[in-house]
Amino acid sequence: MNKPNLLNRKLRRNDEGQVTIDYLMGITIFIVALFFIFQYSAGLFTPFQSNSDEITLVADRVATSITEKEISAGNINTPNLIDGDKTNDYFDLLSSNYENEADALGLRGEYHRYELNVTLDNSTEVRMAGKALPFSDNIGQTKRIVLIEDSDTGETETAILSVRVW
Repeated sequence: MNKPNLLNRKLRRNDEGQVTIDYLMGITIFIVALFFIFQYSAGLFTPFQSNSDEITLVADRVATSITEKEISAGNINTPNLIDGDKTNDYFDLLSSNYENEADALGLRGEYHRYELNVTLDNSTEVRMAGKALPFSDNIGQTKRIVLIEDSDTGETETAILSVRVW
């Protein structure tokens, strides 16, 4: 009587040994499914992403050139300090002689032409120069917080300079 009982116990133990293999297979299937979900969800939002990395870099380069060369107040310790008179002159120049200024900023190449819009927004006014913004195009934008220095009084005012390129 004792022997068949012992034999049944040994057989039961051998059957229970597959729990580890079943667990391993279940975890493997779960990880593979999770991998496919991440792969699919990464491509799910691709149509909503902008390919404006190149255009944004061009906008940043143009913003740096305008801020630090064209309208700078000349103080090397404050790179975003711009002169009020130079700023007014530059906006007038960009409005009246857009094509030459776009060429000078390097926006006209042999293979591609970029358009430009520069906006200065302070507490009293919003000034805009360049081309009008398009409704359906890939636009690269850079914004900088600048200090506008009044050359007569030396007072400064904070403003936001937006450079948009498309």
